[in-house]
Amino acid sequence: MIPAIVLAGSRPGPDPLLTGSGVSTKALLPIAGDAMLVHVVRALRASPLVGPITILAQNSAELAAAPGLAGFADLHFADSGQGISSSLAAALPAGEEPLLVTTADNVLLTPTMIAEFLRGATQSDVAVAMVERDVLFARYPESKRTWLKFRGGWWSGANMFYLRGRRVLPLLDFWGRIERDRKKGLKIVAAFGPWLLIGALLRLFTIQQGVARAGPRFGLKAKVVPMSEAEACIDADKPSDIGLIERIFAARNQAAIGPIL
Repeated sequence: MIPAIVLAGSRPGPDPLLTGSGVSTKALLPIAGDAMLVHVVRALRASPLVGPITILAQNSAELAAAPGLAGFADLHFADSGQGISSSLAAALPAGEEPLLVTTADNVLLTPTMIAEFLRGATQSDVAVAMVERDVLFARYPESKRTWLKFRGGWWSGANMFYLRGRRVLPLLDFWGRIERDRKKGLKIVAAFGPWLLIGALLRLFTIQQGVARAGPRFGLKAKVVPMSEAEACIDADKPSDIGLIERIFAARNQAAIGPIL
């Protein structure tokens, strides 16, 4: 089984999702009856592929006391730093054992998504889950995401990452210098070098080819794992996401109950 880390810290500055909510941090914001973090931990714990789960946040004690988390086995809490990359670097296991990373706002996560991602991430040092725009728009054309444009498609991140132990430290150090631009697609692409930016602008290669070419810069084999479910890239990032996510949960609950006769 693979250990998992859930990034549950707060970013600097005000969060519009918290206005009038009565909670102090996004991970505790209730959606569909439970805090965001509870939904994510429930999905991870339901996966037979996932071992120990560690929650990383600036104030992990506050999250540990949250209702709904007490019953989960092998759940741990650790204080993080201010930056995602530095916090992950400090939490990496010794050696080259792999680690699954996700976020507290990835509330639609399911064991099926986890299994699909981990299958696709095999034989890599670092992998990132992504959803192609047509997959999302076929189900949820109203959803607004940040897109990376490459030959063969437009892609949005799905908040799951596979890291093979401490060999990814050079990549995390690099990410620490550019993570403030994480919502600016072209700036992120350009940070990996002019050849990748030109290739993306001219659509010279697919996103899978681009990521595979970027990996050797850090001595890594890097992969994109295309996700088949549109919900994989819908996270609770802005107020308009909340209503959509709650409708998806309602539909899932109805499907689990079965049709009303």
